[in-house]
Amino acid sequence: MAAVVDDEVMERPAAATAPLPPSSCAPVAPLAMGPGDVEPAEAVGGGRRTDDFGVETAEEATEPSEPDINELCKDMFTKMSLYLQGELTATCEDYKLLENMNKLTGLKYLEMKEIALNINRNLKDLNQKYASLQPYLDQINQIEEQVAALEQAAYRLDAYSKKLEAKFKKLEKR
Repeated sequence: MAAVVDDEVMERPAAATAPLPPSSCAPVAPLAMGPGDVEPAEAVGGGRRTDDFGVETAEEATEPSEPDINELCKDMFTKMSLYLQGELTATCEDYKLLENMNKLTGLKYLEMKEIALNINRNLKDLNQKYASLQPYLDQINQIEEQVAALEQAAYRLDAYSKKLEAKFKKLEKR
């Protein structure tokens, strides 16, 4: 690891770049100082230190991997895989449900179309039958009007005959 001080590159001894122990949280001073090394003024987070000249130096932070981290990662990926498979399965089932609903709706519309076509066909048949019966219906209406006129004539005739009968009885009494 090299530190830059006033445009000069200085090499640190290998012991100075030793990794931090995993249980230690406090900053650790280098084990040995080389010629030209500067005592750090303060430790800055993330493995960086600042020397007296304001130049940051970087230390490689390597933690030994714990054996259960690998197991935890495997467990996490397995569970995430199961979760994502469940989500995809649920989405797939939703799409299948929508597809079935669309098919049933299409069948229902076909049934309704057939019913509408049958109603239309029956209505046309009824209209044709009504058109063929129209002359007979007109004759019935004409006969009804004639019967009404004949009935009126019969009432007048009845009234006239009653007047005649009354006159005849009156003449007979004389």
